[in-house]
Amino acid sequence: MGEIRGFLKYERQEVGRRPVEERIHDFSEIDLPLTPQAIRKQAARCMDCGIPFCHGAGCPVGNLIPDMNEFVYKGQWEQACRILHETNNFPEVTGRVCPAPCETACTLAVSDHPVLIRHIEYQIVEWGFHEGWIKPLPALKKTGKRIAIIGSGPAGLAAAQQLARAGHSVVVFERDERVGGMLRYGIPDFKLGKSILDRRLEQLKAEGVEFQTGVEVGKDISTHYLRKMFDCICLTMGARQPRDITVPGRERGNILFAMDYLTAQNKLCAAEALDDIPRITARDKVVVVLGGGDTGSDCVGTARRQRAKKIYQLEILPKPPDSRPEDTPWPMWPRTMRTSSSHEEGCERRWSVMTKAFGGDNGSVKELHACEVEWTNVSGDWKLKELPGTEFTLKADLVLLALGFVHVTHDGLVKELGLKLDAKGNVIAGNYQTSEPWVFAAGDTITGASLVVRAINSGREAAAAMDRWLRQGP
Repeated sequence: MGEIRGFLKYERQEVGRRPVEERIHDFSEIDLPLTPQAIRKQAARCMDCGIPFCHGAGCPVGNLIPDMNEFVYKGQWEQACRILHETNNFPEVTGRVCPAPCETACTLAVSDHPVLIRHIEYQIVEWGFHEGWIKPLPALKKTGKRIAIIGSGPAGLAAAQQLARAGHSVVVFERDERVGGMLRYGIPDFKLGKSILDRRLEQLKAEGVEFQTGVEVGKDISTHYLRKMFDCICLTMGARQPRDITVPGRERGNILFAMDYLTAQNKLCAAEALDDIPRITARDKVVVVLGGGDTGSDCVGTARRQRAKKIYQLEILPKPPDSRPEDTPWPMWPRTMRTSSSHEEGCERRWSVMTKAFGGDNGSVKELHACEVEWTNVSGDWKLKELPGTEFTLKADLVLLALGFVHVTHDGLVKELGLKLDAKGNVIAGNYQTSEPWVFAAGDTITGASLVVRAINSGREAAAAMDRWLRQGP
């Protein structure tokens, strides 16, 4: 433990952000990192608990958080960097975009503000790159086994790096023109600058990972080719099948899925061709975002930077409480009210609202018709009912559907392989092995849409399962 009573001596210091009036004019990252002196004080707040719930109940990759904090407090940054990378392949990503379940599971969170774990992680990895401590770790000996990874999101990249370091030859296939999957095309640059991703990809390439982009497996290359050329494969495609809404007027123009909208802007920021993705701007438009989650928040921030006239964000669920409710006790992830940096930049949020129809003319949406709803809990089963007399209409020039994702796309590879699916449409995989023994799967492919940090952990565990299977022989 660094400073025995540090959690009593120091208050939590939040990470600063660039001023709203400045940051809405560009897509650069918005956080202002704390100084090394301030970070040392934040690390000193760690209590070095006998049972570190941040590590066990909180962090999906099992980061050794108390050890990491102690090294930072003592100024041993290189050791902190080493121990962080033992459990997390991409802490520079999770240090930026993870919702930090470790912090809500921190023992201090029972009655105080938790340790600033996510930003400490961010600082460690940035110091690691700055000082040259993060280097390629190529395998000393090759196994002669060839593995194909289908999809280059966080699960695919984590699996690829682990397998390459184990001595296998790894090829990652990506249908887009650049590597990164949802990390590159789904997360706005103001949250994750893509140079951060490219920096890590150079390490993977130096470790022997081969990337083939612009290749749609199942279409451009067949499963027969995969079976012939590789000892096994791992499916790590993102859950890109979006949840839709079925109401009158849904067919009207300017009603887009959130991921198409975010992908288009990310490609524009990178000066990439949009191909078949429509170029839609929110400039001078009234934008309505349906869905109150992180994807909806990203749409709000993007629309603000595109100079939207007015932005609404509507959520069908009730407004969460400000403090931890009884149904999500510590150390569980609490169902509480959260305000993102995008919300700070300006939007009108409404809860318990159900969309009834879209109105318009000449094929384009002009209005959104909705009403308020009430939620009731009957024997643990939540029901909603419309509230009479609460109907209202919003002007809408652009509607973005951020209603979540249901499962991985089935057309193509999943159907061609004949893989078994669960009731939710996810690929079934026992110990990451599918109904076809030579086919493994990880990340969103088997869980549906989830957190980046969970995808990283899934990719690491899938890589370990594949390594065991290859060494033992099919």
